Amino acid sequence: MTTTVNYARALTLALILANAILPASAKGGRPRLDSELRQALKQNTSRQVDVIITAMPGRSDEVRAKLRGKGYGVAGDHVSINAISATVDVADLADFDSAPSVASVSINADVRAHQVASDEDALVPSGTLRSMVGASTTASGYGVGVAVIDSGILDRLDLHDQIRAFYDFTIDGSPKAVKATDPYGHGTHIAATIASSGQESDQKFQGIAPSVRLIGLRVLDSTGGGKTSNVINALTFATANKASLGIDIINLSLGHPIYESAATDPLVRAVEAAVHAGIVVVVSGGNFGANRVTGEVGYGGITSPGNAPSAITVGAVNTFGTVARGDDSVTRYSSRGPTWIDGFAKPDVVAPGHRLIADTSDGYLYNQNPLWQVRSWGASGKYIRLSGSSMSTAVVSAIAALVIRTNRTDDNPDGTSMALLNPYAIKAILQYTATPLANANALEQGAGEINASGAVALTRALDTRTTPWRVWGLTTSTTFGGQTALWSTDLIWGAIQLRSLLADSAVIGANNAWKNGTIWGTNIVWGDNIVWGDNIVWGSNTISGSNIIWGSNIVWGDNIVWGSNIVWGDNIVWGDNVIWGSNVIWGSNVIVGSNIIWGSATLSGDSATLGATSCGEGCF
Repeated sequence: MTTTVNYARALTLALILANAILPASAKGGRPRLDSELRQALKQNTSRQVDVIITAMPGRSDEVRAKLRGKGYGVAGDHVSINAISATVDVADLADFDSAPSVASVSINADVRAHQVASDEDALVPSGTLRSMVGASTTASGYGVGVAVIDSGILDRLDLHDQIRAFYDFTIDGSPKAVKATDPYGHGTHIAATIASSGQESDQKFQGIAPSVRLIGLRVLDSTGGGKTSNVINALTFATANKASLGIDIINLSLGHPIYESAATDPLVRAVEAAVHAGIVVVVSGGNFGANRVTGEVGYGGITSPGNAPSAITVGAVNTFGTVARGDDSVTRYSSRGPTWIDGFAKPDVVAPGHRLIADTSDGYLYNQNPLWQVRSWGASGKYIRLSGSSMSTAVVSAIAALVIRTNRTDDNPDGTSMALLNPYAIKAILQYTATPLANANALEQGAGEINASGAVALTRALDTRTTPWRVWGLTTSTTFGGQTALWSTDLIWGAIQLRSLLADSAVIGANNAWKNGTIWGTNIVWGDNIVWGDNIVWGSNTISGSNIIWGSNIVWGDNIVWGSNIVWGDNIVWGDNVIWGSNVIWGSNVIVGSNIIWGSATLSGDSATLGATSCGEGCF
């Protein structure tokens, strides 16, 4: 059942544009250091740390000079986000924190693409997956370019014709045009889920969009690890070469913990820049949805850049091997929202991602995990079954490719062509046509489970020749395995759900979520206080971002209660009805101000106006 919102009073929405707003400390507010670096400085160690320093506008040369003056070299320039990567002494962090030329300093975090050691549920071959998401047997995504930023792509028969370019960023951070390869195997599985031709398996493991153009951008090493700076370089490269390489979509099935607001996070800012340049960016939400020891479900585990407002952030669904959706459920390991620090409502959608079979390489994953190998389906080559929001992200990237292809080829009877959809419109289409799961709330599933058939149908029904756009003669349901599933008809916009933006003959206004440049993932200002700030009270103790330990084991503080609801003190939040207040104080039964109930009421209207009314291994 989809959770909706009702506002007891008018709210002020604080728009956060990741590559435009400066850190609060640059305006005399919070420190410029992210939570990880503040913790390192607090420990007063003598070690060095890899950092990404964002300069104030027009002052990057001063930052370089400051680094040189302290004897540090510049490891990399990130011009698109006005940042520089370097390795510095922890003792010097305080100096950078106070430097007028510095806007923010972020940890150059380790990024990973892990996979779940999943249980023995039904395996899902790609051919069955196509039916599960409603993709037509003739759908191909022909001509659409998908950049896979991952561990690489093996040049094997199933993928050879689709690979159009391959660059390696793992050598020194700069793009090296080399032969397509994948010593880890994760990226090949992602690419094959999207685009495998199925030649090596008699179509058993054909991808959802088998005719897309793949651009491989390798940023992860042979063990599935990498650095944020290399991912930023790959995003910048893809954005700069959008036209020359024909990149329409970027798939990011990787990430790192959230250490700072999306407004200053360098990885998020690079994602936002790509979306603003016209590229659809699909990102895994992470697999930190359950306590590793107890298996209890928890909230707030979305990883960066899954907190990027404009990205399509994806969670994982277990289909139990059936096409019908009545038994589908969000996996326990799939990260739930809201996002740490900003409190954004994520994920945006969910998709099948549990025990998916696809091509892989003769690399680390295949060789180190013999139980994951798939050998009994009469196919040549190497195949593996993987689980995680990484796999779900590949599914959504493929469906986005089908939408783009449909939009490009959908001519009208009079011979005129439709206007090309921007990334915001594509995101809205995917959310609007998703089918909500009855056993999940909006912080678990976003708008619902992805629906290729519905997304393509809405794209065909959408008349973009007019201003504003119109939709005619549309049935807002899809049948899967004999069961009819209603569309969400929702857009999860920041922490707000907007219902019924479309209907037959409904007008799509000029100032709504379909407009190019619309900011998704707005933060909500409650009075003068922003919920999910630097210091959040969990129970009776203040736990800040720096006190949450991520890695192979996640420590969520001593006072987090895992289960269907999270308890903050003695107040239950994020249950069926979430009670917030204006100027909220968390803990000890205190809720101050007019209460705001997240319940069953809805907002509606054509113009979308707001009124007063743990996985086993840790994975992506």
